[in-house]
Amino acid sequence: MIATANIQYAWTLFVPEIQQTFGWERASIQIAFTIFVIVQTWLAPIEGYFIDKFGPRLMVAFGAVFIGLAWIINSQATSLTGFYIGAAIGGIGVGSIYATCINNALKWFPDRRGLAVGLTAGGYGAGSAATILPIAAMIDSSGFQETFFFFGILQGSLAFAAAWFLRSPKKEEIKTSDKIVQSRRDYTLKEAMSTRLFWLMFFMFICVVTGGMMAVAQLGVIAQDLGVKEFEVNMYFFTMAALPLALMLDRIMNGISRPLFGWISDNIGREKTMVIAFTLEGLGIIALGYFGHNPWAFLFLSGLVFLAWGEVYSLFSALAGDAFGTKHIGKIYGVLYTAKGIGALFVPVGNLLMEATGTWSTVLYTVAAMDLLAAFLAIVALRPIYAAHVSRSTVSKKTTRTDDLGDAVAAPSH
Repeated sequence: MIATANIQYAWTLFVPEIQQTFGWERASIQIAFTIFVIVQTWLAPIEGYFIDKFGPRLMVAFGAVFIGLAWIINSQATSLTGFYIGAAIGGIGVGSIYATCINNALKWFPDRRGLAVGLTAGGYGAGSAATILPIAAMIDSSGFQETFFFFGILQGSLAFAAAWFLRSPKKEEIKTSDKIVQSRRDYTLKEAMSTRLFWLMFFMFICVVTGGMMAVAQLGVIAQDLGVKEFEVNMYFFTMAALPLALMLDRIMNGISRPLFGWISDNIGREKTMVIAFTLEGLGIIALGYFGHNPWAFLFLSGLVFLAWGEVYSLFSALAGDAFGTKHIGKIYGVLYTAKGIGALFVPVGNLLMEATGTWSTVLYTVAAMDLLAAFLAIVALRPIYAAHVSRSTVSKKTTRTDDLGDAVAAPSH
């Protein structure tokens, strides 16, 4: 997961250099990021099928080849089409690795799903923290083409080597948790998608992920437009420009948030944790739009936004495992995860909205409202609907249950 992180999280460092070299519009370049996320997320249900069929080792090895190839293509690209192809190849690679690792964590640790998935996703969230400065330095010294090539080879090789240490749990190695309220049966994808719970989670996922995706892709651009990109931050022991320091801190906070909020959700419940995290993110984004012109405020608030955003990948995946079981979780969470792809569609729209209004505040306030809406839904809608869903899942095999759409369905055994 660490080896795949730069494809998404270091992209913002390359955008200004690509624009300066080729003179393309910023929004046109950012379409590559949107393509990457769409491919990564919308192929997840298909990848879930292959995970169940071939196991984690082959899937991660396959993904490793593709993440290396993606940045090699970027290093040679001289047209927007070339970068778009590289983005699509990278999306396939990252999606294969990400989906496999998350699904494996869900299966291994039913009583600690939030923490286990959070630690796993944390590798992706914080994975680029150690390489942000080397990548930025290499771009300055050798150009973005050589940087793409070198790190493409490095990342692909590391992920390929790690693939062969993975395996899925055997049936006797796991047991259902008696601490966390969970469904006592495994839903098929069709059954899961026939519930109100699934679509409520899907809508909330879109609301929350949009703001974070905007920040991930646009942070460098936002820093430049707010006038804080080149500000030298004096930390007494060292001095660093505000943007790379913010990116490094944000990656660390993003990585911490996933296991932290996952662990919290294992102890107080997923819904309560969502209320806390989503509210924190919404308020942080509002403050970033208001105070972002101050370099110190920019550093602190961008870190807060990433702290409160990264947890979506541990909370929604853990809740999906709790609600629908793990036998078909690859396919079920794969469909749920496409919400990230929908959120990515708003990244270029954010540029257009900023150019139309002349300020990033309009964009930031819009996505903050979506975060606060998700926090509201977590307590007033998600909590009662989930409780009713789990209650129905415990009905015995001989009992006929009525699903959320009103259709009579024979309930499988526990």
